[in-house]
Parts: sequence; C-alpha cells; structure tokens
Amino acid sequence: MKRLISVSSAALLALSATAQAQSGADPADTEETRVEETVVVTAARTILPPSALPTTIQLISNEDLALQAKLTGSAVDVVSTLVPSFSPTREKMSGAGESLRGRKPLYLIDGVPQSNPLRDGSRAGYTIDPFFIDRVEVIFGSNAIQGIGATGGVVNYVTVAAPTEEDVWTGKLLAQFSAANEFQGDGYESRTGAVAGRDFGLLDLTLGVSAQTRGAYYSGDGRRVGIDGTQGEVQNSTSLSFFAKAGYDLGDARRLELMAQHFKLEGDGNYVLVSGSRATNTPTTTVRGSQEGEIPNNKVLTTSLTYSDKDLAGGLLTGQLFFQDFEAVYGGGVFDTFQDPAIDPTGTLFDQSANNSEKMGLRLSYERALDAVPGLNVTGGLDVLNDKTYQELIKTGRNWVPETEFTSYAPFVQLNQALFGKRVHVSGGLRHEMAQLKVADYETLYSYGPQQVGGGEPDFQKTLVNAGVTAEVVPGLTAYTSYAEGFTMADVGRILRAISTPGEDVDTFLNVEPVVTDNTEIGLEWRRGPLSASAAYFWSTAELGSLLILRNDIFEVERQRTEIEGLELNAAWETPVDGLKLSAGYAALEGQSDSNGDGRVDQDLDGANISPDRVNLAADFERGPFALRLQSRSYLDRTFDGLPASSDFDGYTLADAFLRYSAPFGNITLSAANLFDEQYVTYDSQTVRTTSNDRFFAGRGRVISLAFEKAF
Repeated sequence: MKRLISVSSAALLALSATAQAQSGADPADTEETRVEETVVVTAARTILPPSALPTTIQLISNEDLALQAKLTGSAVDVVSTLVPSFSPTREKMSGAGESLRGRKPLYLIDGVPQSNPLRDGSRAGYTIDPFFIDRVEVIFGSNAIQGIGATGGVVNYVTVAAPTEEDVWTGKLLAQFSAANEFQGDGYESRTGAVAGRDFGLLDLTLGVSAQTRGAYYSGDGRRVGIDGTQGEVQNSTSLSFFAKAGYDLGDARRLELMAQHFKLEGDGNYVLVSGSRATNTPTTTVRGSQEGEIPNNKVLTTSLTYSDKDLAGGLLTGQLFFQDFEAVYGGGVFDTFQDPAIDPTGTLFDQSANNSEKMGLRLSYERALDAVPGLNVTGGLDVLNDKTYQELIKTGRNWVPETEFTSYAPFVQLNQALFGKRVHVSGGLRHEMAQLKVADYETLYSYGPQQVGGGEPDFQKTLVNAGVTAEVVPGLTAYTSYAEGFTMADVGRILRAISTPGEDVDTFLNVEPVVTDNTEIGLEWRRGPLSASAAYFWSTAELGSLLILRNDIFEVERQRTEIEGLELNAAWETPVDGLKLSAGYAALEGQSDSNGDGRVDQDLDGANISPDRVNLAADFERGPFALRLQSRSYLDRTFDGLPASSDFDGYTLADAFLRYSAPFGNITLSAANLFDEQYVTYDSQTVRTTSNDRFFAGRGRVISLAFEKAF
C-alpha cells in the first residue's frame, strides 16, 4: 500500500494476477491508494512492497501512460498532467523551471541518470519515447537513494519488459494522426511505433523503433504559437528512437540483461519568431522562415548491463553498469556574451552552444532478510558515478563551460524492521557521499574579461540520512511519517563560465558544498470499499540552496536558504453506477528564499523555482468495448510576495477527453487535448522574464487525435 499511488479499477484487477511491478496508475486522478503487496518499485531499490516504505510514491501504468501520451507524445508531459505537485511544462524542449514539489526531480531510465546537474541545460525531459516505457515510477520528496540530483524526487522510466511467452513473437504497433483545431495545413502530426520480442529459451530479445513528426502549434485564438529558437522547440520537429533489450538466463535465479536506447529530437527550423506585446496581451507568434545555424536538438544514448542473482546466500544481488552520452544543442544568435574582437571585430559574431555530458557508473546492492532478527530486512551497496560535462560554442569551437569531471563513491545501508505482524514498519538508512570535482586551467570568454582561471580539484564528503515509520492503524487506514535528505550539485557550469574577476582559481572560488535538501512529511491514507482517499503534508529545507536568478538576460546561480511546504489531497470513488469512477487531486505549495543573506527566508520563490497550486478532476466510464475519460487540471492564480506585480500568475483550466473502442483487431482511440480550446499564456511566460516580448508564449489550443493500437 503506498502513498500517492494512483490505481484504476481495471489496474487493481490486473494487479491481483501479476507477480511483479506491473502496477496500474489511473493516470490523471493521481489519487493515493493502496497497491497489492506484489508491486515492486524498482526506483526504491528494494524488493519490499510499497506498504513497507514511508515514502510517497505514484505509479503510472503502461495502459495509462499510453493513453495520456496520445495528447503530446511526451513522457514528461504525461507526468506533469498526472502529478498535481509537478509544475506545468513550458510546452517547449526546455524544462527550465519545471519542478516536483518545488525542486528538481532526477530523471532515470531503468535507474540510469538522465539529469545533468553539473551544467543543467534543462533538457532531461526529452531522452526517451514513451512508446518504449512500460511504466513510470515517481518517488516524491528529497532523497538520496539514487544519488545526486533528486532534491524534488525521482522520475524513473521503466522500459518495456522482456517477452515471457517462449518461441512466440509478441509486441505492439501504434499509428496516430493529429490535427490542430481548425485543421491548419502545417499543424498536422503523426506518431508511429513498433516493438516486438521473443523468448528463445535461455535468450530473449526485444527490438523497437518509433518516430514522431510535429507540425506548427496553434493557440486557442487560431494563431501560431511562438517558436523558442534559443532553448529549443518540440513543435515543428521530428523525433526518431531505437530500442533494444537482450536477456540471458544463467540459471533459475541468475540473469544478465543488456538495454540500449537511442533518442533524437530535432527541430525542422521552418519558422522564425515574431515578437508579441505584453502591453496589449498579444503573445508571440511565428512566420515561415529559416533559422540560422544548427537547429536545436537532443541526442541521447542510454545503455545498461544488469546482472541479478535472486538467491545468493539467501538474498538478492543486483549489479548494473551504465553509460549515457547526452548532447543538447541550443539555438544561436549575435549575443553580447559570444562576441570576441579577435574572431570578429565587427561585433556581429553568430554562435550557439551545446551541452555535452558522458556518464559512466556502477550500481551494486545486496538485500536479504536476517534470520537472527525476525522481520528485519537489510540492504547495502555501493554506487560509483563519473560525469564529464562541458558546454561548447559549436560555431567557433570555444568552450563556454570548461570540461568538468565529477566522480563520486557512495556506500549505503538501509534497514527495515517489520513489527506486529507487518502492521508496522520502521526504516532508516545512511548514505555516505565522497565526491570530487576536477577542472583544468581555462580561459573564460572574452565578454568576461577574458579571465585566466586556475583549475582545481575541490571535494566534499557528506553523510545523508533517512528514517520513517508506516503503520496500519486499523484495517484500511494507514499513517506514515518520514524524514529524508537528498542532494545535488549547484549548477557549477553557470558559475565557472561567468567568472569575471582576475586571479581566481577553482579551489578557492567554487563553493562545491552540495545542495542538501531535507524532506519531512506526514500522511494518512484510507482505502476500503468504494472510496480511497489520502492526505500528505510535507516541508522541505535547503540551508544552502541553488536558485536561478536572471541578470542581464542570462540566468545565474545564487546559493540561498530555501524553504518549501505543501499539502497534497487525493480521492477516488467507485460510484454505484456500473463502470463509473470519479477522482480528484489537489496540491498546494508555498516557498520562500533568503534574499538578503541574513539566514531567514523573506521572499517568495518566483515562477522559475516553484509551481502553482493545482486541482485535478477526472471521470472514467467503461461499458462493453467502449471507454470514456474526461479530465481537467486547473492551475490556480498565484501572487509572489516581494516580487513585481508583473510576475503574478493568472491561472487557467485545461480539459481533455478520450474515447476508446476495443475490438479484436485492435484499439481505436479518439482524443482531444485542450477540449474547450482555451486561450492561455503558459505559466513560465507569465511569471519569468516578464519584460520580454519575445518570451511571451501562448499555450497550445485544441488538438484532435485518432490512434490505432494493436498488441500481438
């Protein structure tokens, strides 16, 4: 049973017959409900059921993920839609400002980190096609169970499972066509995908390919949505993804599995920006034209080799080697920061940047119950990570951010004691991080001096703790409380590239003290009969936080104390009407920072650092071969104390509808995103850079989609 785990009635029935973590999550309700004891949340790094973990978790099943992905074809948009504590997306390739519980989540694919905290280019949301995701595991709140980056929580994309039926090809096909509300000729989209696998006995193999083309986006008033030519776009783009998984059974208990997936999303560059006007409330738009330079894109290769032994000295051994190669290209311009008279004395030098990151690592853990202490489960292990990151100006070959190499070693141990017939679980653990950052001598760009900066190898050690209790008070009612610490690095790339004082060196200039955030929460959960409901209250503090502050049109990092608190309420009701289910979710967040450095918070976090309050509503009805779903999410008005009134947020409500017909030949789904064609300006555009008419983006209007799916 677990906090914030959303489960549809159909999924609950499926769970009772499922031995592993094929949990169902009723996507948009996000109600907190119990899940069967058979569910295993792999991102929690334990085989214990969620009922033993004092952690807020939400699972999104394959069925629900596939349904919601028909709206945008984006995994991060699915998470944002279904999780009230997750901020609204920017509807762009960049995820800057997107957060979970007001802090950055760590994105994973099968446990392999996708986020890039050393130079956070905010592109971690687009690293995999949702077609290859079996389910999504969301663990809420700061924690260090996966290492660096999870100050807001963990979003783990679990890829499609290996085939289980021997000597038979199994898989699925997808074909989808979408159109803007008024069927504008350049607003059409398509999605296709195919994945198939076969168990050959000792060896099993799964292969897949998917593609998506996106046309121009249109807002509710029928105008083209403005192109973000600098940070990158998902509209007017093409994506192509390849997936492979091969498993080899070494015996009844041992298995070796190799996974590889390559994802590329690239803009087509057929439009250029036309500035809007905040004074007349006219959002930016686009006209046809060619963007200069290389069109913004994401290229990601993720691989992992996992070995498991389910019966090693009575316990489970899991070892994983992983590698990720990540490149994110941004749009260019004749920016003052990029000028250098030695290259172009006219001051009209065009350039653009690309973030490059390579990660290699090892994750090793061993878990078993201790017979000497009945009910005690012990997990121990070691994580090793090596991350090499730099930001290059690709037209002139200059490094804007020097190559930084981060290496960490982290042994950990976790205990979980079951008491009173497993009605109570007491848990606690330690993780000791030993990390070092290496930077060679480098020269900043001309616009910063240029400055000759001495390299260095600053390091830190930090012990992170967690503890919690979960108890079944009476049948159907569970209470829990927990405390957990998480950590990340400040965006050292932004800090290193902006050094403008002579004589600095990395060892004395760079504060590599990690951003340590603690998360304390208490909650209640009820699930019995037709009603499930839950309430969770949390508060999170970072003594030395990392905030993005806009100066001279460039975001810089400031280390400030931050405090965030929030309330999450969820409920679902299986009504007396056969096949009808109603659900609702609510999240409220408040956050402040210490703007004057006196040790006390005094100013609200702005829209770049916290999301608005939200209400989610949904109704599901299923009868025979037909299934209907109506859902809405309302982002509520927000004012920011201590900030200009121009950054206030005027909320908006978006509604979606799905109609599915299930037939022997496959499923046909008709869906409508933004059902009522709401005209709105996105949360980021309303609250960040509020004097810029170029960054005044409207949201997307109604989109109609028709999809065919076939499982075989």
